[in-house]
Amino acid sequence: MQFSAPFFREAGAGPGVVCLHSNASNCGQWRALMDELAPRFHVLAADSYGAGKSPPWPADRTLWLRDEAQLLEPVFAAAGDPCSLVGHSYGAAIALVAAVAQPQRFRSLVLYEPTLFSLVDAQSPPPNDADGIRDAVARASVALDAGDAGKAAEAFIDFWMGEGAWTGMPEPRKVPIAASIGNVRQWARVLTREPTPLQQFTQIDIPVLYLIGRDSPASSLSVARLLTAVLPRVEVIEFEGLGHMGPITHPQVVNPAIAGFLERNSR
Repeated sequence: MQFSAPFFREAGAGPGVVCLHSNASNCGQWRALMDELAPRFHVLAADSYGAGKSPPWPADRTLWLRDEAQLLEPVFAAAGDPCSLVGHSYGAAIALVAAVAQPQRFRSLVLYEPTLFSLVDAQSPPPNDADGIRDAVARASVALDAGDAGKAAEAFIDFWMGEGAWTGMPEPRKVPIAASIGNVRQWARVLTREPTPLQQFTQIDIPVLYLIGRDSPASSLSVARLLTAVLPRVEVIEFEGLGHMGPITHPQVVNPAIAGFLERNSR
């Protein structure tokens, strides 16, 4: 069920590209990539449920990644068929589920470390490599229950970016992250209980660029090991010295790889 339309930015003209952001972020994370792609592509970057200017998910309903994909239908329509999807973290997980559901709509996928922890748990029940993110969510949840959104955000951000990352972050950047961190339990539930089995991703018979930061936590690297083994047309790039938040911390490194792949697969 779709309850409202998503907020999205768009720029440029040409083949459609839809960009999907990570948790605790919004479509603004793709501004630099949009600028780079706009001379050759029609680029749209959308906010997921409860992020940026998109509506929140109704509290009385259970959210699934397929609902996130359904929210994006107006964005996919505006991009035209077939379009390409670029996703980071949670956004990359949405992209994968969307591609399984409607493979004919998409020309190619760019995935920076999709966080489908459900695949890790299905392969090997806990304790496993997804324990790190479970611990970070648990610590964030304790802080939220104590009314400390800043402490909750610190637990989440430091897990993905390294100890001290939250403390060193400029105050203006902290404000929207702290505002969104109340969704952390929902994010975790969505990503650890997604029902799509690993084998189903073998049906994504389009070019896929899978981007990995070598300094990323075991939680997302374990997902990468599983998915890169089954995606039939996957190209893998590993970035030395980058972590899970590479598209945000090092866009000057990540964006040219994305642009080059899209250019090669839009002809």
